[in-house]
Amino acid sequence: MARIFQPNEVDKSVLAGKTIAVIGYGNQGRAQGLNLRARGYRVIVGNRQDESYRKAQEDGFEVYSMDRAAALADVVMLLVPDEVAPAIFKDAILPNLAKGNALVMASGYNVTYRHIVAPEGVDVVMVAPRMIGQGVLELAQRGEGFPVLIGVHQDATGKALALALALADGIGGFLPHGVVVESSFEEETLVDLFTEHTWAGAFLYMLEKAYQVLVSEGVSPEVAILELYGSGEIGEIGRAMATHGLWRQLKLHSHTSQFGQLTHGAAFVGPEVEKLMRKAIEEIRNGEFDKRWTAEQAAGLPTFQQLLDSVLSSPLSKAEDQLYARLGRR
Repeated sequence: MARIFQPNEVDKSVLAGKTIAVIGYGNQGRAQGLNLRARGYRVIVGNRQDESYRKAQEDGFEVYSMDRAAALADVVMLLVPDEVAPAIFKDAILPNLAKGNALVMASGYNVTYRHIVAPEGVDVVMVAPRMIGQGVLELAQRGEGFPVLIGVHQDATGKALALALALADGIGGFLPHGVVVESSFEEETLVDLFTEHTWAGAFLYMLEKAYQVLVSEGVSPEVAILELYGSGEIGEIGRAMATHGLWRQLKLHSHTSQFGQLTHGAAFVGPEVEKLMRKAIEEIRNGEFDKRWTAEQAAGLPTFQQLLDSVLSSPLSKAEDQLYARLGRR
């Protein structure tokens, strides 16, 4: 069983008098920085001089270059996208990490695959909200929490777990309806990539296939798109799953709907699905996916761009553009 932490386990004193540098003022960086500041912690921002840099200034932060912010900080929160984090770490963060400092990641990926290796004497912890940045900010402002995974990769000071707990508390993880759960960099990497490589991607392609079948059977593109996802009902079902549970949310559907889902749904999940899922896990654990993705980035993302261009130019995407333009969404 995973360890679920309680608010009374938080020792806020581990952050007393410390300067926290948020490196990267994007969706997560802004949300976490604002939440930590609202809880009384000293937060500065490191960012390249772009619109995010100016936004941080408008929000009232002291804003520096990334290397300068890292040099001024005791706690460095590296909240940039995974694909750019190693270069930023090497050029701006690593030269400015001192003994006793802490490096905080919101994802396990780069530490798991050793694209980022912190020096001895530095705490390395993970504080990973299971929530988009806007949700992290808006929920906390409403006094509500969200799930946060925390983990310790390197405990140089003996206080790494306490630091991770204090940061999870500071961003809002212990607010009502929130939960802070012990995990690891490796586990977070596995579940995150597993979602992306299995049901999440399959869900998108299945919706497109459903669209193709419906239209081939005479359903108008507009009605098909609205029924499948354009109405926003999928989002409401997702919220119901989070609130009531995967199967208990069925009580919110009609008996006709429940019967149809229960009698037909399982037929779409045969033995091949589990085989593909286990293959995905194997490629995550043995590093095969990381090697493929690293090579793709080094080559300039040709396969990624080809795949993206293909789906964005599909008949579904073109019909969606027309419908969403009429609905004022484009």
